[in-house]
Amino acid sequence: MSKKEAIQVFEDRKVRTLWDDDTEEWYFSIVDVVAVLTDSVNPTAYWRKLKERLKKEGNQTVTDCHGFKMQAADGKMRKTDCADTGQLFRLIQSIPSPKAEPFKLWMAQVASQRIDQIQDPELSIEQAMKDYKRLGYSDNWINQRLKSIEIRKELTDEWKKHGLEEGVQFAALTDIIYKTWADKTAREYKKFKGLKKENLRDNMTNKELVLNMLAELSTKEISEVTDPDSFQEHKQVARQGGEVARNARLELEAKTGKKVVSSLNAKDAPMLHLPDHGQEDGHE
Repeated sequence: MSKKEAIQVFEDRKVRTLWDDDTEEWYFSIVDVVAVLTDSVNPTAYWRKLKERLKKEGNQTVTDCHGFKMQAADGKMRKTDCADTGQLFRLIQSIPSPKAEPFKLWMAQVASQRIDQIQDPELSIEQAMKDYKRLGYSDNWINQRLKSIEIRKELTDEWKKHGLEEGVQFAALTDIIYKTWADKTAREYKKFKGLKKENLRDNMTNKELVLNMLAELSTKEISEVTDPDSFQEHKQVARQGGEVARNARLELEAKTGKKVVSSLNAKDAPMLHLPDHGQEDGHE
């Protein structure tokens, strides 16, 4: 199953979800839903007791719920009980809450939006803009980030066209691009920014995003012209693309006296979105 994890927000409360591309179905973290509906100080314990009671009653919904790994509050991926929309509607009936009906309407809206986005990709972009805006990102940063997503997809489409494998090979080439232009692998870059499971690009400054886009765009363009055959040749193309951005980075740093690669991350917002701020000069 191809799954994509996402955070949905109901009345300022986060609900972890997974989207399954194969079944075109949302799966919701049951503990998160319990927390929203009950305001319990220990939603995990509440769900454990409810699950035991429902099992004794022979409730099939509990038996059929799914266990997926989701990112916990401590950043670690932990197995979490999840339910699809239909299962969750039935579970909510067992939880006395004045929020039950508004939550059901919200769930239906979430499901409808995703189906609409599949049919019209522009809606996905609009939703991404709203999500980033809600998280406090500036309009300028959001525009850069969305453009970076487009450029990244063009590069991965080029790699797929050459038969490269998603996962290990994509990650290896991406590491080469990062290491060449920023002097850091993805792991080193994330450590420098104090990140764990968070998305690296969501924690880049405007300057970092622009130079990373230049590196990936250059890699794609060089690949189209040189038509690399082996994985080793793709590695060389990735280095060449990264070098274009590296040269631009070094020239910019020489003329401004400021480091481009910054330790700032989303926790430092709004400073993250102000590329000329004094703290932008992250040191190695």
